[in-house]
Amino acid sequence: MTYEGLRHFADSWGLLAMTLLFLFLIAWPFRGKARARNEEAANMIFKEDDHG
Repeated sequence: MTYEGLRHFADSWGLLAMTLLFLFLIAWPFRGKARARNEEAANMIFKEDDHG
């Protein structure tokens, strides 16, 4: 492949692949099974809190 061929691929299919990967990674934490794990991670800093 030449530079022009790689450039055309990156401009079309590469951009589409990166967009789909971006959307997948943004949606990953909001899936149903992750709720409990995210709750635990959010409250982890308060686990040993004796003040209330």
